Amino acid sequence: MQAIIVRDRQAGVGGLSLSDMPYPHAAENDVIVRVHAAGFTSGELDWPGTWSDRAGRDRTPSVPGHELSGVVAELGYGTTGLTVGQRVFGLTDWTRNGSLAEYTAVEARNLAPLPSDVDHTVAAALPISGLTAWQGLFDHARLTTGQTVLIHGAAGGVGSIAVQLAHEIGARVIGTGRAADRDTALRLGSDAFMDLGADRLEDAGEVDVVFDVIGGEILDRSAGLVRAGGTLVTIAEPPRVRPTDGRAVFFVVEPDRARLTDLAQRLRDGRLQPIIGAVRPLPEAPAAFAPGRRAQGKTIIRIP
Repeated sequence: MQAIIVRDRQAGVGGLSLSDMPYPHAAENDVIVRVHAAGFTSGELDWPGTWSDRAGRDRTPSVPGHELSGVVAELGYGTTGLTVGQRVFGLTDWTRNGSLAEYTAVEARNLAPLPSDVDHTVAAALPISGLTAWQGLFDHARLTTGQTVLIHGAAGGVGSIAVQLAHEIGARVIGTGRAADRDTALRLGSDAFMDLGADRLEDAGEVDVVFDVIGGEILDRSAGLVRAGGTLVTIAEPPRVRPTDGRAVFFVVEPDRARLTDLAQRLRDGRLQPIIGAVRPLPEAPAAFAPGRRAQGKTIIRIP
């Protein structure tokens, strides 16, 4: 089979290449997925799991990408809950070969059934962004109706989903981003928008929840916006500055089949709209990782 692989950590994006790889082995409780569409995170070449397994051993050449949509091609020993030929979408393991390949092995529990009327390209844009947004807002920050949430990167992959979910439950949403993101954030459900390049973040006033995807100085300054009893949630880095009388949470997204199923239903109902940017074939995946490349929406790799 063909896959995008990395061999040399020091080479960065320049080390990505399209190569032939052995067909994957289905371990116990695995499925082999014939990948139709895949998503990736631009920074994952810096993640330890890209280069080593759970025991810390080198596992190169490795396949990046951790979001996929496709069809079950094979079941491993003891696998239940899914069937050969079934449409599925979800996450690959952080320390195993990923989704930028024609076939990949995935733990069955990381996948959810994909309805026949949801396109693979759309589904591949949802697993990390959708689960991260849900877990950040509701599992960690416990956002409820009537509260105010400030969402950084409101037009990005995670932020755009978070805006829609928060708006749907009746929270007041303040989105942030660049000036060019304003219309998108407002269309998705932000009640107000702050241009991080022109507006003073402190003018947002007190909020119940800050959802951060940026880190750095923006994360530090956001702590001062959280009112007593509120929560600062971030996926960027552990917070250096904490709210005076609130919580600060740094987390990494976890697989959740039930929640993926719920998110897929929201897609079908028209209640959720992932922002899809460029759709590129597998050989063009290395170029999509280019540093400093900023595209509107999530880039999806189609694997025909």
